[in-house]
Amino acid sequence: MRQPVIGIIGLGYVGLPLALAFAKQYAVKGYDINAERIGELRQGLDQTHEIAPEQITAATATSTGSSGLQLTTDLQTLKDCTIYIITVPTPLGKENQPDLTYLVRASSSIGSILKKEDLVIYESTVYPGCTEEVCVPVLEIFSKLTYNKDFFVGYSPERINPGDKTRPITSIQKITSGSTLRSAQKVDQLYASIITAGTYKAPSIKVAEAAKAIENAQRDVNISFMNELALIFDRLNIDTQEVLKAASTKWNFLPFKPGLVGGHCIGVDPHYLAYKAMQAGYTPQVILSGRNVNEQMGVFVGEKVIALLAKKFLGQIGGKTVLILGFAFKENCADTRNTKVIDIYTTLNAAGLAVSVFDPLVHAATVQKEYGLSLVTAPAQAYDAIVLAVGHDGFQQIDFTGYKERGAIIYDAKGVLPVELVAGRL
Repeated sequence: MRQPVIGIIGLGYVGLPLALAFAKQYAVKGYDINAERIGELRQGLDQTHEIAPEQITAATATSTGSSGLQLTTDLQTLKDCTIYIITVPTPLGKENQPDLTYLVRASSSIGSILKKEDLVIYESTVYPGCTEEVCVPVLEIFSKLTYNKDFFVGYSPERINPGDKTRPITSIQKITSGSTLRSAQKVDQLYASIITAGTYKAPSIKVAEAAKAIENAQRDVNISFMNELALIFDRLNIDTQEVLKAASTKWNFLPFKPGLVGGHCIGVDPHYLAYKAMQAGYTPQVILSGRNVNEQMGVFVGEKVIALLAKKFLGQIGGKTVLILGFAFKENCADTRNTKVIDIYTTLNAAGLAVSVFDPLVHAATVQKEYGLSLVTAPAQAYDAIVLAVGHDGFQQIDFTGYKERGAIIYDAKGVLPVELVAGRL
């Protein structure tokens, strides 16, 4: 059997580590429409900070006919690939509707170079049925080939955890599926060759799509319960963290915590599932209720900080200085997609406060472009309030005691600072 040539379409948080993993055994062509991204990767630079420069340069330097990674923005370079893996973003559009623009565009591009017997695998998170209802027709139109006769499709949802250096892609069990028994086996064998944690072959593409959707919806709902508790206990003047600490003494208490829920997965995927549910005639109650609670938390944190400042300065808060620590959607990563820290910033800024944001991990130019926000390169010596919004490890080196002694009100949105230092926390 001829060794496959693999094309990875989209070299972001999902595509790049996947391409590098496959490149150790296969000839891989990594394609992205972003020429700046490809140029940086050719220099070994990954703006996501997920991959070390030496990993990229090693893979690209050893590119041969049988293994290694070739980086390109030229779609025609992928014409000799026999397997295409699509890892493009699937964000939300207006009114939290699925935005399949990137997915359809990638499908049309691959369709234009698709050949008989080729296999197209999707990793992008979608709602159940999307691969076969949306993507496959696009492949057929642009290739003029017939699904499950001339070409085949698989679905293997990504399970990348940005910022987590302890779980590389090969150490996370992979769900696989295919459009026929033969293609399902082929997809499973392909991933099994690089995933040391093993694979799980789902009985259908729809099952694999649904499994991915509920993984993140489950976390969203569980965190929303903790956030609702935080909203309740705030009104009752009870420390939520102390309540959770006490409750966790029971063996089967689940260790979820309140917090900001953003990012490309937990804050997005439940809407994809809800969208499909409503298409099927059912309006989900728990999923949407959880989303509604979690969407409030950035504003809630901002309003708590405003209240603390108003109490200290007798309502005269105009121009008071606030530092927000962190802008990524979670700790120890550079990913700012769907970050809820922007809600804290917007709330504070609207109250007339002078707000600075510091996050040394994120790409400042991306934040400026996507959010219109200029990050500070270093904190000042004193502020009227400080909000720990993201729990980057590096923030543990900050002298919070010194800031408090110089008059700062400290609000801990992560619940990780010593309680004696903070004026409030989730």
